[in-house]
Amino acid sequence: REREREELAGVLTSPCASRPMCTLQLALLQVFFLMVPEGVWPQSSSSPSGAVPTPSDVGPGSSGGTLQSSLEGSETPWPVPGISTVGPTVVTHSAPGNGTIDLFPVLPICVCDLTPGTCDVNCCCDKDCYLLHPRTVFSFCLPGSVRSSSWMCVDDSLIFRSNSPFPSGVFMDSNGIRQFCVHVNNSKLNYFQKLQKVNATHFEALATEFGGGSFTSTFQTQSPPPHYRAGDPILTYFPKWSVISLLRQPAGIGAGGLCAESNPAGFLESKSTTCARFFKNLTSSCTLDPALNAASYYNFTVLKVPKGVTDLQNMKFQVPVTLVSQAGSPLLSGNTCQNVVSQVIYEIETNGTFGIQKVSVSFGQTNLTVEPGTSLQQHFLIRFTAFQQSTAASLTGPRSGNPGYVFGKPLLALTGDISDSMTLLQSQGDGICSVKRHEVQFGMNAVSGCKLRLEKVDCSHLRQEIYETLHGKTSPEYVAIFGNADPAQKSEWTRILSRNCSVSAMYCISCCVIPVSLEIQVLWAYVGLQSNPQAHVSGARFLYQCQSIKDYQQVTEVTLTTVVTFVDITQKPEPPRGQPRIDWKLPFDFFFPFKVVFSRGVDSQKGPASPILILCLIVLGVLKLETK
Repeated sequence: REREREELAGVLTSPCASRPMCTLQLALLQVFFLMVPEGVWPQSSSSPSGAVPTPSDVGPGSSGGTLQSSLEGSETPWPVPGISTVGPTVVTHSAPGNGTIDLFPVLPICVCDLTPGTCDVNCCCDKDCYLLHPRTVFSFCLPGSVRSSSWMCVDDSLIFRSNSPFPSGVFMDSNGIRQFCVHVNNSKLNYFQKLQKVNATHFEALATEFGGGSFTSTFQTQSPPPHYRAGDPILTYFPKWSVISLLRQPAGIGAGGLCAESNPAGFLESKSTTCARFFKNLTSSCTLDPALNAASYYNFTVLKVPKGVTDLQNMKFQVPVTLVSQAGSPLLSGNTCQNVVSQVIYEIETNGTFGIQKVSVSFGQTNLTVEPGTSLQQHFLIRFTAFQQSTAASLTGPRSGNPGYVFGKPLLALTGDISDSMTLLQSQGDGICSVKRHEVQFGMNAVSGCKLRLEKVDCSHLRQEIYETLHGKTSPEYVAIFGNADPAQKSEWTRILSRNCSVSAMYCISCCVIPVSLEIQVLWAYVGLQSNPQAHVSGARFLYQCQSIKDYQQVTEVTLTTVVTFVDITQKPEPPRGQPRIDWKLPFDFFFPFKVVFSRGVDSQKGPASPILILCLIVLGVLKLETK
């Protein structure tokens, strides 16, 4: 700061110094500079206060090119956009006579020289441009391509003559005020920051001080979770190689459905996948490809819980894979590859947070003929079931609600002591009745039908066969009142009302009355709290529609239909009543009682003055009584 003041003070030399008046003026001016507070003194900047010099107005006493060269070192483009250069003549009072200014200052590094051997536009330090005055060609200089400059400016009226050895000039600022500015040569703007030396002792301290958030792997630092969560990959362990891996479930990818081996199986996610394998040389792949060998699907153990990774020698965390069915190793016999794995089924039993308790695997195998372009389609199935401690618990089927039925869940029926879902007819692709049957879903009305091919038997056997086709091999006797009904508790079931075909009124000897349609009618209702109603079955009925056919021995097929309808018989309770509300009735106006009494039946609107007069007399009487 003192040096900057000295540079400005060095310009206070005038030809009138020998005269007393001029000497007094110079002395006062020097006192002015010494008395200026630190905060008020003009600050240096990379450009002279936004002022714009006019190089054509440089005074004759200045060295040629002094003002222009001083501005070449500034980061402010020439001219400064947005600042008018129109104004009074800008004059440089004087400059060193023999001072030389480098019009193309050398920089340690030309940061904008990005194209070797080519002149980069507006890069004023690019040596490939071969320019003495870059701004005569470029519209501006890119930041960092020229040396930065620092200027000290004061009001031009305070300066008579400049004898400073430093570049100086008079500039016009944005407010139209002329500023005398001196270029400061001790600016540190062009110095590079020295690189810090980093070693092992203070690396961690620097990283903590200057570091921020980053993407770092935390798998090694975090301990494994205590138990599996739904969707977590299942960990496996190969004792022979001491390798931890994941249970894989190959899945098809792409248009061709090629097998992707890296697809992990998710915990508690029962899933079935199918993929294809193509072989260029099945002769070698038959015995060498592990995907075709059943042993590669069970030669490992499964970790009960993830924390078993920390103690792999402890066998209590490991579950062996049990082979349910025998599976042979692939064998190349002549032109056939035998015992190739075509299906893999894993059965995994889990026990909540205790993890995996049992793992079993079964295989399906096939033979492949060795020929060019041989392919194999493989099926992979993983099923998760709850680990059952007792045999009695394993006989309990899934619930359809707890307690009330859930819409879309199977309607539970009971035959003897066996609980199962109520079913409907199902047809094959050609319309013939299939052995498989549709489940009746609670709350879902449905219709199904098929054609039954008849055999040449007597009428009673034919009728019995059709009955079994309509309601199933065994006729349901009860239907569950709630979705969690226990087969051992008969009170939790209601008997199904059934009405079969009546054949007593038929007098045709060659006729046979057979059922052709079964309508299952289910009455249900909501019970319990209105905030959490539970659906229950109030009753069910089997209603058969019958038909008489003549010469039934000549009939080859008959069309059967089953219908299920659900009827909601919920009795809605009365809505709750609110608290009684007092309805206040007020008179039409304040004088209503007086109008009724004194009007004697006459409309009060015809004589409004009488009641007012009477009221005034009453008030006056009261006042007289108070004055006595």
